[in-house]
Amino acid sequence: MAALKKYVKNTKSYPGFKRIDFKWSEGAGSDFPRLKIKVRDELVGFGNPAEIVVDDQGIIGGGKHLKPRDVNKLVAERGDEVVFFDGRNAFEAKIGRFPNAVIPDVVTTRDFIKELESGKYDNLKDKAIITYCTGGIRCEILSTMMINRGFKEVYQIEGGIARYGTTFQDKGLWEGSLYTFDNRMVIEFSDKAKTIGICEHCQVPANRLYDCSNRGCHELILLCNSCAKESAARECKHDQSRSHNKILIG
Repeated sequence: MAALKKYVKNTKSYPGFKRIDFKWSEGAGSDFPRLKIKVRDELVGFGNPAEIVVDDQGIIGGGKHLKPRDVNKLVAERGDEVVFFDGRNAFEAKIGRFPNAVIPDVVTTRDFIKELESGKYDNLKDKAIITYCTGGIRCEILSTMMINRGFKEVYQIEGGIARYGTTFQDKGLWEGSLYTFDNRMVIEFSDKAKTIGICEHCQVPANRLYDCSNRGCHELILLCNSCAKESAARECKHDQSRSHNKILIG
């Protein structure tokens, strides 16, 4: 813990990182085996870095930040005028999501621009849109791109699902488990978490994604414990032209 606190303190000492929002959750050292630092044009790869303008306060022109309690307040006050918009890769929503959320058909974040420009969400441009993602980072960019494409009222959850879940545990609007890109694979906010996923093999409740047993496929598959333990290879039914979940996590 002391090492983590030192890391947070030193990171915030750099210009541009002083307002960074760290989220804390339980895990062992084996859950995060390697730290990698790479220089990229985009922190999250939406494929259009020139569209994002950043100053020492963060991204310019993004959606309005809502604290978790403000999310619930907005929904209570405006009801059907509010639409949750998932800013993650679509497979993550299989195990957890906000009620009646729009789940864009994206395999990686690079698919979002094409989705937003497809016209299929134009009917939402006058709605109050609450974007959400794991820790809020992807929504900093997604909300900006939505505003740039005519969505008039766009919000983002401050701290993402992680902050919302730790605030309300499983007594709020969030349902299910949260997928994570580390060795934990999934976290739950309490022992009351609903299992909303369905095993892709036997159709029973499931909340954990595994690598497909076909070595040529990089798709993640949602399995119950029993099916996950079966070692026999199964026929792969994934569209392998879209199988990027394991290596492109955006």
